This record gives sequence, structure tokens and C-alpha cells, in this order.
Amino acid sequence: MAQTVVAFEDIQSVVGTTLGPSEWIEVTQDRIDTFADATDDHQWIHVDPERAAEGPFGAPIAHGFLTLSLLIPMWSELFDVSGVSTKVNYGLDKVRFTNPVKVGSRIRLTVTIKEAGEVKGNGIHLVADGTIEIEGQERPAVVATFLNRFYQ
Repeated sequence: MAQTVVAFEDIQSVVGTTLGPSEWIEVTQDRIDTFADATDDHQWIHVDPERAAEGPFGAPIAHGFLTLSLLIPMWSELFDVSGVSTKVNYGLDKVRFTNPVKVGSRIRLTVTIKEAGEVKGNGIHLVADGTIEIEGQERPAVVATFLNRFYQ
């Protein structure tokens, strides 16, 4: 997948554009365990493969926030802005974890750029709707509206 790179002054030209999908990212047990260590969230449905196999999902699942955090490298793979000094992950307007990501699954991102507007400090506020899909699954893992700011 080729990255879309737009100049700062041309950001408005990509509003309404759908980008992706990104390359697949495998969600391994090691990735899940590392996230659990980083966040002190060691719930058994994530980090105990034997117990999780007997649990409601039949396997360990990724933390929802792990899956959400992987939006950032996938977004960076799909989109960039040239001619800026600073890029900021500004937050989220809406997030839904609609399907658990089982260990060994692969995920990828598709994004539609929803709107872009000027902000103080010679910046652009960009709103994007993202969907993180799971390979072979009909329902996505995550649906999110996320916010970015780019400053010259």
C-alpha cells in the first residue's frame, strides 16, 4: 500500500478520501504480554493461554487498547503531511471495540478523512474515521473517530 503524502497547504484536498487498507499486523501473544506489562493489565483473558482457551473467546484476546494503539503505526503507513514541524495525536471522539482480536489474528486499518480545519498556531485539525478489521472476520475489531493536528 502506498502512503498518501499531502503538503500542509493541500490538506483540505484529501477530505472525503478513503485510504487503505494498511498492511496486516499480526497480534502475537508476545505483543499482548508486552502490552500487559506496560499497562499492568494482566487479566487472564489476555495473558493466560490455557485458561483463556477455556474462556468465552476460546483463546487469549488482545486488550482493546492494544488494538486501538496499533492504529497509530497503521495510520502512519497510510498518511503523512509534508511541510510541518509538529504532528500531534489529538485524541478520539468515538471508539467502539466491536469484535475481540484473538491471539494470532492479523489486523489492518482503513481510514476515511472526514474533515479538516484551521486551528490557532498555524495548524490544521484533521478528523478521520478508522476501521480496524480482523482478517477473515466480518465484524471489525475497532471503529474509531480519531483526531490529528499538524502544525507548520
